[in-house]
Parts: sequence; C-alpha cells; structure tokens
Amino acid sequence: MNKSEILIEFIVQGNVVKATAIDAASGVEASIVGPANAPREALSQAAVRKLKYVLEKKKI
Repeated sequence: MNKSEILIEFIVQGNVVKATAIDAASGVEASIVGPANAPREALSQAAVRKLKYVLEKKKI
C-alpha cells in the first residue's frame, strides 16, 4: 500500500458505532462495527487494518 492519507469516519447509532477508513487516493472504504463505548483509537486501528487488507487484496 502506498503512503496516501487515510480518513476515518465514525457514525454512532444507539449502542454501536460504525468506523469507516477511507483511502483518500483511491476512494476505497472499509468499515467495522463495534460498541459505542469502545475507545475511538481501537476502532480506528481496526478499520485501518481492514482497509489495508482490502487494498492489498485489490492490489491498489
């Protein structure tokens, strides 16, 4: 994966939060869902790991 900027978005719905990591260069997104009381840093790291996996799988 190249060293492009990664954007993180959080959407809280009740007692869960959806964290989405977006590769700024390609627009590829990867999301995870976790408890709303989970640390945002942990959710961010999980979403970024998933994004890197998706980018590697797509060879972007």
